[in-house]
Amino acid sequence: MSAPSDAAAAVDTPAPTTAAAASSGGFTFKLHPLVIVNVSDHHTRVKAQAACSGDSSSSSSGAGAGQPPRVFGCVIGVQRGRTVEIFNSFELVLDPVSGTLDRAFLEKKQELYKKVFPDFYVLGWYSTGSDVHDTDMQIHKALMDVNESPVYLLLNPTINLSQKDLPLTIYESELHVIDGSPQLIFVRSNYTIETVEAERISVDHVAHLKPSDGGSAATQLAAHLTGIHSAIKMLNSRVRVIHQYLVAMQKGDIPVDNSLLRQVSSLVRRLPAMESQKFQDDFLMEYNDTLLMTYLAMFTNCSSTMNELVEKINTSYERPTARRGGRGAFM
Repeated sequence: MSAPSDAAAAVDTPAPTTAAAASSGGFTFKLHPLVIVNVSDHHTRVKAQAACSGDSSSSSSGAGAGQPPRVFGCVIGVQRGRTVEIFNSFELVLDPVSGTLDRAFLEKKQELYKKVFPDFYVLGWYSTGSDVHDTDMQIHKALMDVNESPVYLLLNPTINLSQKDLPLTIYESELHVIDGSPQLIFVRSNYTIETVEAERISVDHVAHLKPSDGGSAATQLAAHLTGIHSAIKMLNSRVRVIHQYLVAMQKGDIPVDNSLLRQVSSLVRRLPAMESQKFQDDFLMEYNDTLLMTYLAMFTNCSSTMNELVEKINTSYERPTARRGGRGAFM
């Protein structure tokens, strides 16, 4: 599947730095479905959070009143010659007042992804909307210190049943001379969808989610998340009951029950999900001691095996101390 290559990015009142006047044929883009799923999930979460908070348009999204909030993020992948392959993406944080990027958050995300995917680099950024905005070039230029020629992926979240292609556009930036001065503009590029087996299975699974309970609007995924939420809520209520009981016992409102305290202590010891420094130190000490004992057992086993091998070699090549005729061994 490829995006149309001859259409330009139209804006009602285009600024010289954001207009897309021509298509670009310099690079070949390969886009993995995981990026589309990530961007769609990002937009859905932000939209749901805005609806729950009663704010139809987020102040940091740049969307107008009554418009769905815009989301922003980085796309990562590899570039081999003139071929750019986009594998994954992560979210970005924008300042709600100035609309500038949070550089510390971006650098932290880069560092984390570099540890997991050392071959991936930041190729550009993504956003949602029906068209290019005048403020998009500001974010585009801010990412040029990370990638000198970033790409811009724009996803239109508006549902159009008559549209057969994906509502997705990839833009490049080119330097054009406008009114005698050089300025950057967005130009639309071609792209193809590249899939691997794991991505194909996951996308197919999402596409075949059907409503549960016949005419119910909840999907299987929503029902699964609802079940997890109910389980966590029940666990929280039971932990709260135990906590209230222990507090009342500590205050002397109820008599001390040692057998019950032992059961609570045994239950708590099964949950090592603690982030205190003391827990981390104790855990690392026990972990290192266990590794030390394991290594010691391995060294002991290896030494015993080597000792047996040396004894067998000495036995096989041992020379006799006396020969026939009463003569001693010739040295």
